[in-house]
Amino acid sequence: MPLAELGYQASARLIGGSAMKVLSIQSHVAYGHVGNASAVFPMQRMGVDVMPIHTVQFSNHTGYGAWRGRVFDGPAIEEVVQGVEERGALGDCDAVLSGYMGSPDIGTAILDAVAKVRAANPGALYCCDPVIGDTDSGVYVRPGIAELMRERALPAADIVTPNQFELNLLSGLPTRTLAEAKAAASAIQAFGPRVVLVTSLTTDATPGDAIDMMAAEGGHFWRVRTPRLDLKAVSGAGDAVAALFLVHYLRSGSAATALGMGAASIHGLLKATAEAGSMELLTVEAQDEFVNPTKTFPIEAV
Repeated sequence: MPLAELGYQASARLIGGSAMKVLSIQSHVAYGHVGNASAVFPMQRMGVDVMPIHTVQFSNHTGYGAWRGRVFDGPAIEEVVQGVEERGALGDCDAVLSGYMGSPDIGTAILDAVAKVRAANPGALYCCDPVIGDTDSGVYVRPGIAELMRERALPAADIVTPNQFELNLLSGLPTRTLAEAKAAASAIQAFGPRVVLVTSLTTDATPGDAIDMMAAEGGHFWRVRTPRLDLKAVSGAGDAVAALFLVHYLRSGSAATALGMGAASIHGLLKATAEAGSMELLTVEAQDEFVNPTKTFPIEAV
């Protein structure tokens, strides 16, 4: 299914005459683009009013091997959320987006924030990027985070956006084949989320020169396949694609549309990054990809 057939405009800016609002709670770095430093600007470029709350404040991401800064605690997050609530702003939130949590008490604070937003606006969605680890490094979060994700965050979420490693871990199932990946996504949905986006997927059906993304909603599954790029080790793509998918889903109400638009934009961002040989995402330089992707890819029902 080509994106043009969906009649969807990626650059749409307003809902109901006012800017969409998202509360984004995740890590932040001063140098580079991971966590909120990767997710906030793409949403803003798409016309979203973002309220960012940082779970950590680091100089740079930890992949460099050295960094400075600190991890905040749950009460610090709760205090900022309380201040936002006192401004009467939680009722205007269309969604909460969460990423790297840092510690279980931060996870609790995030879920409390989700409950407050839903109390103020029952129609608000919660998109949880269940940051736990990846295939290359394994689990890289603190003890207790994976359990919190499975036992508390997934049941609270409307949308979850795991990578393949996180899909395997949270579902307890293998994903060597497309059928297995679909079963794993369905297992995640059984916890509570109605939408699952697998942000990177390689099965025995994936060609060696490609990478897949898959979305599940309402018993249906869709796949988008994009060319594999010659990238250096870059971080933050998962944070960006979760944000892109959330905004497109809020605007379209369709996981298929959100998958197609998110995949097109993230491919454009990664292609620009690869061509420049950059170790950091070129989030600012490639910003037009968020509203007008250079190339789109077919959405396949699978």
